[in-house]
Amino acid sequence: MTTDQIILFSLFGAVFGMLLWGRYRYDLVAFSALLIGVILGVVPEKDAFSGFGHPATLVVALVLVVSAGLVRSGAVFLITRTLVDSSRALGAHITLMGGIGAVLSAFMNNVAALALLMPVDVQTARKAGRAPGLSLMPLSFATILGGMATLIGTPPNIIIAAIRGEATGTPFAMFDFAPVGGIAALAGLAFVALIGWRLIPERNNGGLQASELAGYIAELVVPEGSSQIGKRLAELDETAQKTDVAVLGIIRDGKRRYGTGRNVTIIAGDVLVLEAAPEALDEFRTALSLSLSDKEREERLTASGDGVDIIEVVVSAHARIVGKTTQSIGLHWRRRSVLLGIAREGRKITSRVRHTPIQAGDILLLLVPKDTGPDVTDWLGCLPLADRGLAVTEDSKTWMAIGMFGAAVLAASFSLIYLPIALGLVVVGYVVTKIIPLSEIYNHIEWPVVVLLGSMIPLGAALESAGGTELIANSLISLTQGLPAWAILTVLMVVTMTLSDVLNNTATTIVAAPVGIQMANSLGVSADPFLMAVAIAASSAFLTPIGHKNNTLILGPGGYSFGDYWRMGLPLEIIVVAVSIPAILVFWPM
Repeated sequence: MTTDQIILFSLFGAVFGMLLWGRYRYDLVAFSALLIGVILGVVPEKDAFSGFGHPATLVVALVLVVSAGLVRSGAVFLITRTLVDSSRALGAHITLMGGIGAVLSAFMNNVAALALLMPVDVQTARKAGRAPGLSLMPLSFATILGGMATLIGTPPNIIIAAIRGEATGTPFAMFDFAPVGGIAALAGLAFVALIGWRLIPERNNGGLQASELAGYIAELVVPEGSSQIGKRLAELDETAQKTDVAVLGIIRDGKRRYGTGRNVTIIAGDVLVLEAAPEALDEFRTALSLSLSDKEREERLTASGDGVDIIEVVVSAHARIVGKTTQSIGLHWRRRSVLLGIAREGRKITSRVRHTPIQAGDILLLLVPKDTGPDVTDWLGCLPLADRGLAVTEDSKTWMAIGMFGAAVLAASFSLIYLPIALGLVVVGYVVTKIIPLSEIYNHIEWPVVVLLGSMIPLGAALESAGGTELIANSLISLTQGLPAWAILTVLMVVTMTLSDVLNNTATTIVAAPVGIQMANSLGVSADPFLMAVAIAASSAFLTPIGHKNNTLILGPGGYSFGDYWRMGLPLEIIVVAVSIPAILVFWPM
């Protein structure tokens, strides 16, 4: 080995040792390794920060912003209401979400499939009162598995098809991968749904959870032209149960009705009295297309056109509003803000929310013009509650958001436009249409994950440039001489999987596919089984968060550490090899 190769292999060994140890955060470890590589001369200075502009890094950042836009537009609520039930057992939920993710990934980029389903899974976990980390990793693995079944499902398949075309004159077709990739995907999904998720360590990530706060007593208004007009109040119970909202009654002509009010027919202008957490309240409003307040207040609230924020404040003993109502102090006309709900420990609220005298210790849920939260809080004399990332869903733009995302995915899937560019256009579209406020874009990006990818990509490129991957390939050819066909394919798959867990799966495919062809030529057999083995193995990056962009995407939202992935990933990779080798020998004989 050359000096550069020794240094790079040592650096990779040290990085993975530190990451598995977990003492220091992954972004610090990776960035430190990059700097050491530059200092030691194995990473050229001009390429030191090339990873931060790499398509893989950009896709991860853009996908997180797009996911936030799908949540803000109500697209996620639409999916959760129609497909997902938070009362399902975790295993059943993982089976359903994994199946949906796998099917989507077969016909669209698997990163895009995860981008669509990840916020759905997080929302469902919130409603079920469990950590999202218990289901995000199975979802990520399922979308990776589903991509193995078709040509467009994952980049390695596209590369393998192109290499076969160059070698034989005929590339693999759209569904040539289905017999082997489909079997591997089904076996992998069965493991993930039945056993794999049980291997994930459960952590309490801390922070204020929605379930830790008392529900707010809140009001929503039935607007003119609402589809709820003419229904009985009791008919809203099904939606209320799905969204974890309690319908307490209805207010009409200033009078609040209970009991027999359950059978009252809803008319325009009715005010629904509800008890719910902020997120549940917003989901209920979105599902039934209700208004936040009466027309006059809503117009004043949104007059600036910059959108609205939803904030929570605690009423201190000396606050301006203590003993008064929001109407009496002019919250609406002085600050263009609306009191949406009140949380009061141990006491019932029997009057209209905005007519209720506020007490010290109350928690108020307020709608305020964009970026005016601190000013309104100070004016009231209240204290801000810890920010929980609450937002008002732009439900009037649901289909616009889905349409932009769907068009981008289709264009990228059929190679009409490069995926990072397509996702970038979606982000711009979301900002222009105010689905996501410009000021919030960077808040949705997991910057430690960006640093991790940006640091590791130049190190991987340096290893390839220094001949490290070629050294591995030559050693593999020597190792497999004289072995039976199934053993040769097994060794090729294991080595390719190992490389894919460390390097980008695209780079792994480019390196491993020629090795497979060379091995086939030395044995005097067809190259197809070797190319198929490389295609499956290159996509099977389940041991680390850097082997596949989907694993990187869930690292922050799932609260995982670097060493969590192998717990489910290692047995999954073994299963993929065990079912793929016989399938390859049956469908692509030597």
